[in-house]
Amino acid sequence: MIPLRVGEVASVTGAEVRPGTTVPVDLDRWVTHVTADSRDVEVGSLFVALVGERVDGHAYVAGALAQGAAAVLVAHVVPDAPGPQLVVDDPLVALGQVARRVVDRRRPHGLRVVGLTGSQGKTSTKDLLGAVLATAGPTVAPAGNLNNELGVPLTVGRVGSETSFLVAEMGARGIGHIAYLCRIAPPDVAVVLNVGHAHVGEFGGQEAIARAKGELVEALDDSGTAVLNRDDLRVWAMRSRTRGRVLPFAVVEDGATAPAEPDLVWADALAADDRGRYRFTLHARLAGSEGEAAVALRGTGRHHVANATAAAAAALALGLDLTAVAEALSAAEPASRWRMEVHERADGVTVVNDSYNANPASMAAAVETLAELGRGRGRTWAVLGDMLELGSEAPALHAALSAQVAAAGVDEVIALGEFAPVLVEGQPGRARVAADGAEAARWVRAEVAGGDVVLVKASRGLALNLVADEILSPPGDLPEPDQQPGSGS
Repeated sequence: MIPLRVGEVASVTGAEVRPGTTVPVDLDRWVTHVTADSRDVEVGSLFVALVGERVDGHAYVAGALAQGAAAVLVAHVVPDAPGPQLVVDDPLVALGQVARRVVDRRRPHGLRVVGLTGSQGKTSTKDLLGAVLATAGPTVAPAGNLNNELGVPLTVGRVGSETSFLVAEMGARGIGHIAYLCRIAPPDVAVVLNVGHAHVGEFGGQEAIARAKGELVEALDDSGTAVLNRDDLRVWAMRSRTRGRVLPFAVVEDGATAPAEPDLVWADALAADDRGRYRFTLHARLAGSEGEAAVALRGTGRHHVANATAAAAAALALGLDLTAVAEALSAAEPASRWRMEVHERADGVTVVNDSYNANPASMAAAVETLAELGRGRGRTWAVLGDMLELGSEAPALHAALSAQVAAAGVDEVIALGEFAPVLVEGQPGRARVAADGAEAARWVRAEVAGGDVVLVKASRGLALNLVADEILSPPGDLPEPDQQPGSGS
């Protein structure tokens, strides 16, 4: 973190400064780290006391100060706390104000900010872009999916005196959320991947999602660049909402031609290996000149081609060389857990753990990948659970997913959750409803054989990562399946 004095933190947040019981207020003391997790406090930290559903951070204020925190941001004074307390109306808002000061301090010295949003693919694209930019200079990108009003300022808090690039993943659950995040980390480059159905239940429709995602390109000034998905009509329509330059990206299917845009980054000549890792040719048409370079991704799934192309466009907008971008994409290893993780057991069973989250588009991509991986092997298995936060569209979207699974010819479908009966309906192979994840894992472990491919995917709330872990665990002694599950209707 770029050091800020306690007095500067108090000033930028409008805090009332209250002394501690044993440590006097030192407005010149440096804050060198920011955290909302008491376990992460170190000497010089600014501890932010947040009130959550289960935990009130104010209960840890005294301990944080005893561990060496320079100060704490609190919504009310905590009695008997040993060090200085900065009292504000809302510690979370104050954290955002501190983060903005960090950005403002570093920006005159070369910091470039990339804001990234989309209904799906944000985290994978962020990981790819972070790996590419790191080859050109010190880069800060979120760990995991820190993409909300807490995660973005915590990521900004990692910006140091040498940081060249900041990648800010920006999620939204309503209108105005991304606009707020852009006030914390104003983007130089704004990347919009897609407008899908993720959180459609909270937004009320895809048009509202598009309005929210477009807040990112609206935050650009005339020196910025909007990197927009040319293949998504709702995203492409956002070009009228920005003052910045527009740089589209696209994935061109075999036999098709690239869109005739004056500036364009696109992928074509796609081909996959037996682990579903794609190779393609990356093209860039920029400022009247064209170039191309070969890319071989290390992540599994065709959907990563679009993610990589978006990351390439953002890097090129920041001035990186096309060949260097392609080489960095080819070297990038998957960085986030439970996202198309491909594991092979000693007995030859392949397990695809894509259990971090799910929405209609990511489910479709995962099922397509399962079908690809299963060609020429044993049986294909899909262990699927509910897609959450889809509101009134949930029944229809789960029915559409069931049709996609059926069209893919999946041999074994095991479903759990509220919409499990919908997911098993009409499957050409065997389809069953499991009572819970433990039962689903037990069925798979008892029946899979070498060469089979198993996909595990659902929204995070169903915790199917535990199912994947159980399937991958050493065989051991399996219980006799005394009850054979019935077929779904």
